[in-house]
Amino acid sequence: MATIAVLDDYQNVSQTMADWAGLAAQHSIKVFTTPFASPAEAAAAVAPYEIVCIMRERTLFDAAMLAKLPNLKLLVTTGHRNAAIDVAAANARGVVVSGTDAPGIATAELAMGLILGLSRHLAFEAQAMREGRWQSTVGRDLKGRTLGLIGLGRLGSQMAKYAAAFGMPVIAWSQNLTAETAAAAGARRVEKAELFRQADIISIHTKLSPRTTGLVGAMELALMKPDALLINTSRGPVIDEAALLTALHEGRIGGAGIDVYEPEPLPANHPLRLAPRTLLTPHIGYVTEETYRIFYGGTVAAIEAWLAGKPIHVLPA
Repeated sequence: MATIAVLDDYQNVSQTMADWAGLAAQHSIKVFTTPFASPAEAAAAVAPYEIVCIMRERTLFDAAMLAKLPNLKLLVTTGHRNAAIDVAAANARGVVVSGTDAPGIATAELAMGLILGLSRHLAFEAQAMREGRWQSTVGRDLKGRTLGLIGLGRLGSQMAKYAAAFGMPVIAWSQNLTAETAAAAGARRVEKAELFRQADIISIHTKLSPRTTGLVGAMELALMKPDALLINTSRGPVIDEAALLTALHEGRIGGAGIDVYEPEPLPANHPLRLAPRTLLTPHIGYVTEETYRIFYGGTVAAIEAWLAGKPIHVLPA
């Protein structure tokens, strides 16, 4: 009998989003529904288990963490990659790391939701309605406003399609983006500074890496129009947080829609929670029923395959 831990199940839905019955009949399954307070607490909780299932980038599995898990044999993450896992360190300890499929649509939909929410002041007006008030703000149309995309991969390209439906011109930039690739996605390639100057709304869809950390800093924010919006559903460290807070408090940009942070979960007393002209969501870009069914269904499949001696979707080191 294998011991299985399912971590990071914040909504307590993992067992209903996939068929775990076959595994539950023969193995022991423990579900953890709250974040761990520290790496030490996480290591103590997870140490007894041979198989650990995680939601991507919610719990850190670096070399130090892995060294405290002598029983671990299989680590299953949702998605094709997980920056929170040191795969090489895991492999060195004989741990197989498997992933799952990921549909990749939900995050782009949330980004458009943040754009609409900020443009029409939805959070403010919804709260005003509950407080008995009526029509406090004036919104803005999306048609004709220029959307600037930082990153034009799968999610960025989806955003370009959504923008076209709203009648928004699209410009884009990333380090390796060509004019031809941008045109094929329905966008016009511009230089980075030009994007920050021209765009009415900037949405970030780039992977986090050493060269994208701090990609949006004080210099880029200073180039933005005073009423422009900044949307981040990528990763928190892509934006220089201190620079963003300064720009918001000084009223130098129109607002920010943020779904990703560093650290996560965002502390209750974090200054972003009180920043003006923001629409904040708790990293729910991929948190949809359709995505979860693929994630958890793939998790069960990965465990069953490993138990049968035929691991699937093994992540490269």
